[in-house]
Amino acid sequence: MKQTASTSMQMGQQLNLTPQLLQSIRLLQFNALELEQEIRRVLELNPLLEIEEEPEAAPASAETDPATETAAFDELPEPSMWDTPGASWHDGMDDGMQRIADGGSTDPMLRILEAAALELPAADLEIAAFWLEHCDDAGYLSAPLAALTLRACARFDRPAADIERVRQCLLAGDPAGVAAQDLRECLSAQLAALPAPVAGRPLASAIVDSGLDLLATHDLAALALRLQREEDDVAEAVRLILSLDPRPAEAAAPQARNAVIPDVVVWHADGSWRVALNRANAPRVSINAGYERALAEAGNGAASAPMREMLQEARWFTRGLSMRYDTLLRTARVIVERQSAFLQRGEEALAPLTLKEVADAIGMHESTVSRITTGKYLQTPRGTIEMKRFFGVRLEGASVSGSAVRAMVKRLIDAEPPQRPLADEAIATLLARRGIRIARRTVAKYREQMDIAPARARRRAASPSLARTG
Repeated sequence: MKQTASTSMQMGQQLNLTPQLLQSIRLLQFNALELEQEIRRVLELNPLLEIEEEPEAAPASAETDPATETAAFDELPEPSMWDTPGASWHDGMDDGMQRIADGGSTDPMLRILEAAALELPAADLEIAAFWLEHCDDAGYLSAPLAALTLRACARFDRPAADIERVRQCLLAGDPAGVAAQDLRECLSAQLAALPAPVAGRPLASAIVDSGLDLLATHDLAALALRLQREEDDVAEAVRLILSLDPRPAEAAAPQARNAVIPDVVVWHADGSWRVALNRANAPRVSINAGYERALAEAGNGAASAPMREMLQEARWFTRGLSMRYDTLLRTARVIVERQSAFLQRGEEALAPLTLKEVADAIGMHESTVSRITTGKYLQTPRGTIEMKRFFGVRLEGASVSGSAVRAMVKRLIDAEPPQRPLADEAIATLLARRGIRIARRTVAKYREQMDIAPARARRRAASPSLARTG
C-alpha cells in the first residue's frame, strides 16, 4: 500500500512538470549570454515570434508617464521593467571602457596598450609601448631586462626607476604577467593580481619563488618537505598555480574578453533607491499579430494544426520570459531594499540575508530565488555586483553578516600602528565593544581568508621600512 502511494506521489510530481513549467525554470536559470542564445534559437525555430523594436524616445514634457517615475519598491507595471534612468548616479563620469578598441584589432599587444591607456599618462604610454614591442607572443621580454632598461632610458631620457615603474604596471595589468622576465615573475604577478581572498595564495607564492623545479616534476611530497607544509596544503596551492596562464599575452585576444553586462540597474534618485531591468539584457519577444490573426481565421482544420502548436509554444515562451523578467525585478527590489545600507556605506554595512527571506518577500520558493540570482548582476553605485554576493548568514553572536565582520577586521588592521599590530584577540575585543562578539579563532579565519599575516609577521614586515625612515 505504501509503495502504491509513493508511486502515485512521484507520478503526480512528474505530471506537474508541464512543458510550460520546465521552460520557465530553464529561462530563470539562464545567465545573460545563455538567454540571448536561447532567444536566438527559439526565434529561428518559431516564425510566429519576433523581437519587439524599442520605441523611439518621446520628447521630454511635463506629462511624462508616471510609471517611469515610480519609486523602486512600488509595484511597477510591466512596461517599466525596462525603464532605465535618464540621468543616473554615474552621469558626468568618464566611461573609460568606451576608449578601449571595439574588437576590430586582433593584435593582442595593441589591445593591451589600449587598455593601459586608461591608467597611464601619454609619456608613460610611450614607455609601455616600448616594453610591449620587446615582448614575444607569449608576453615575456625578448631580451635581458638590464639591456632593455638601458635602451629605454636613452630613448625616452627618463630614469631607470620610471622605466621599471611602467613595466610593473604592465605586470599588474589586465592580463597580469605581461612584460615578465621569466615564468617565475609572470606567475608571481598573476598571483598578486588575484582578487582577495584566495585560499592558498601565500603558499602558492612560496612555491613559485623557490619550488618551480619540483613543481615541473609534480613532486608534491618534495615540495611539502622543502617548504615544511602539509602535502594537502601544497596540493591546493599547486591547483591554484595551474589555474594561472603561462602565456598571458594570448589572454588579450578578443575571444578571451568576457565583459559582465548587468541584468539590473540600481540608482538613487529623490531620496530613494530605484531598480530597472537593463534593456540590453531583457529583450521583449512577442507573437506576430498578423500570424496570430490568420490562425484565428483559419479555424481548427488539420492543415493549421502545426501552426497552432507553434502558437502554443510561442505563448509558453513569451509567458516564461515575462515570468523571468518579473521575478528578476522583484528579487532585485527586495535585495536593494534589504541592502540599502551596504549601497550607501559599503561592505561593513552588508546585512544578513537568506534565500528564504527573499523568497518569502516575493511569494516564491527558495529554489526559484536561487535560480534567478545565479549568474545575474546588479549595476550599482558601488560597481557591478553578482546578486549572490548580497546573501550572507547572520554571524552567531552578532547582528551583522560574516562579510560585514570580515570587512571590519580588515579596517581595524589597515588602521593599526605599524609598530604595534593588533593580535587576533585584541581585534575580537575591539569588535565586542561594538556589540559584535566573536571568537579569536573566527578573527584568525577571516584574516587568513584575506591573505593577511598574523600580528608578529606584520610587525616584522614593518620594521625595515621604519628603520630606514628613522
